[in-house]
Amino acid sequence: MTTRSALTEDTLVVKAFGKRLGQPLATHKGVHTVGDLLELIPRRYLTPQELTDLGDLVVGESTTVVAKVRDVQLRPMRQRRGQLLTVIIGDGRHELDLTFFRPYPHKDRLTLGALGIFTGTIGRYAGRLQLTHPEYQVLDEHSADETVQDLQSHQIPIYPTTGAVTSLNLRTAMGVVLDSIDRIREPLPEDVRRKRGLLDRRAALELVHRPEVGVSVEPGRRRMRYDEAFVLQAILAQRRRVAAQSPSVPRVAISDGLLAAFDARLPFALTAGQQEAGRVLLDELARPHPMQRLLQGEVGSGKTVIAVRAMLAVVDAGGQAALLAPTEVLAAQHFRSITQLLGPLATSGMLPFGGTDPERGPVTSVALLTGGQSAGERRTALASIASGAAGIVIGTHALIQAHVEFFDLGLVIVDEQHRFGVEQRDALREKGKNPPHVLVMTATPIPRTVAMTVFGDMETLTLRELPAGRSPIVTHVVEASKPAWVARTWQRVAEEVAKGHQVYVVCPKIGSTAEQGGPASEGEDADGMDAVTDDADGHEDTDAPERTLAGVYAVTDQLRADPALAGLRVATLHGRLDSGEKDRVMTEFAAGRIDVLVATTVIEVGVDVRNASMMVVLDADRFGLSQLHQLRGRVGRGGVPGLCLLMTGTDASSARERLDALASTTDGFELARRDVQLRREGDILGARQSGRGSSVRFLRLGHADDEALIEAARHDATAVVDLDPELTQHPDLAARVAARLDEEQAAYLERG
Repeated sequence: MTTRSALTEDTLVVKAFGKRLGQPLATHKGVHTVGDLLELIPRRYLTPQELTDLGDLVVGESTTVVAKVRDVQLRPMRQRRGQLLTVIIGDGRHELDLTFFRPYPHKDRLTLGALGIFTGTIGRYAGRLQLTHPEYQVLDEHSADETVQDLQSHQIPIYPTTGAVTSLNLRTAMGVVLDSIDRIREPLPEDVRRKRGLLDRRAALELVHRPEVGVSVEPGRRRMRYDEAFVLQAILAQRRRVAAQSPSVPRVAISDGLLAAFDARLPFALTAGQQEAGRVLLDELARPHPMQRLLQGEVGSGKTVIAVRAMLAVVDAGGQAALLAPTEVLAAQHFRSITQLLGPLATSGMLPFGGTDPERGPVTSVALLTGGQSAGERRTALASIASGAAGIVIGTHALIQAHVEFFDLGLVIVDEQHRFGVEQRDALREKGKNPPHVLVMTATPIPRTVAMTVFGDMETLTLRELPAGRSPIVTHVVEASKPAWVARTWQRVAEEVAKGHQVYVVCPKIGSTAEQGGPASEGEDADGMDAVTDDADGHEDTDAPERTLAGVYAVTDQLRADPALAGLRVATLHGRLDSGEKDRVMTEFAAGRIDVLVATTVIEVGVDVRNASMMVVLDADRFGLSQLHQLRGRVGRGGVPGLCLLMTGTDASSARERLDALASTTDGFELARRDVQLRREGDILGARQSGRGSSVRFLRLGHADDEALIEAARHDATAVVDLDPELTQHPDLAARVAARLDEEQAAYLERG
């Protein structure tokens, strides 16, 4: 271990504490420096004089408890030489065994009636819960030892533990650091700290790591949350500033071009919200700096029409527009729907951009590029993209591959941004000769706290109004444990088909027969998985009992054999089918030649079959709240009321709370807020969206208190960056910003 006076926030934990503790900290906790260690905040606290309820212990979990020694037994071991020490500790109602295979020196320390703090992993032996060789500290109220006196006067912080890193290890390490470090960086300017009534950073860290008994830790935690918000908002303020100063080519639609022709042939009137969003986008596309816009709206609010109008404006101005979709099914759906919307304005010819056909007037070519296309299809698409013949390009991750070249990329549209990372969005932006304009779309409404934290470098447009003709969707929870309810569900499916409508049945996995479909297609997310361990929004339902989950192939066989569904045309769709088969199935379903489509979440977004009126989601508890809202948005799109049945076999309270919330409202913005509040801490952003520069550790996204805190931090950080863009006058803040950015995200700032 290094000498205490040598510790700084940049000291490596391996150097500070040696390999025995430092290496596990780095490997298992992501703690590489002393500064990282200080940010490892306790998840709860124990009071030394209050015994822990031992009735809540769970086998396999690491735990720390305060308890009294109730019994001590020393006996010879049966299988080998030596003695076994068994100590029974209790809380007055429950007991826990401590086992030591080497009694010395524990038999002299753990005497009858002793009060102690015990840490270890709960096991079970002979029907009793036990800790084997736990770490412990004895609390003797009459002791003159300063360490014991300190333990008695302070709350006991309980840290999240992993493997070799125990809560006691961390308490000890924190004490060493706080006693030894000479200076702790202060990223907040003094005037900001005073204005917001915040503790200085050292005082905040002392409070959260070593709070005295009876003292609230909330002021310290609030300072940690504000620090996190302030640093993130400083990063976002720098991004906005760089983007605002970057030159771009203005894209202005011509009066007699594609956009005007498209508007003239629209068979419906745009909503007021669509008109306003379109006006904003056209204004920003005409500016000499790249547009950075997030367009969020309810499922079915008409974002595609807005995107098409923006693309046509760019094509009119001599540029190309690219739409990046997360899956092949969605990319193909966009290709079909946009081509259909354009009608005679779309051509398969080789006229550049928004050319003019002597007979048809202004036209443009629409190209599709996905990983599942044949070599010939890809060559044709790549050639039309590179030459400029394709004014509108739609594709999956295949668009961002190095060999894809655009003639003049003027607009990048990213659909369902939560499926992509910032780096993927940025990779497509780099395809432009000049920085292209960027429009990010999502049908998953984003709570304000998330929008300010994740998309804070973009201005937000929100569509709340649904177009005329959208029908209400009724949602009910069906208990799979009640056979009569299940039977009625399938009868209801038959009744809906008898009315001339179509039905989706959604499963959480493909099933063992899925290998027939070949390898998973690129961009298909967890849809290609054959087993489900997490729900679709990235948080595992730990309360869910072990059970066999519904698979596409097994359910298809079951429905075909059900007498109630006799004669119905049932087909399957999932991410492992080749692109040609997926396209064929969706075309057949859209044409009404399939009655019931059994699918995975590959149909989650973008799939628009107006005759589909009913959806059954099996094992619905395995999906996230926002994803279920997305899924049910596939029905009720054609003037017929929609019905969504959520079938579940779980009794887990957290899962049922999500499902009941979905059944209670169709307001996606309200559901998004509830979704954030229901999830476990750390799961808010999802694997693709999170990164060191955008993920949160302390902020409680979705909570009103932290919304105000993030708003304040955004205001303060923007003011600081406006006056000191490179943060040269704020070296501690600059160091914290640098620590939050990995190499890819730092490159993002440089590229703007």
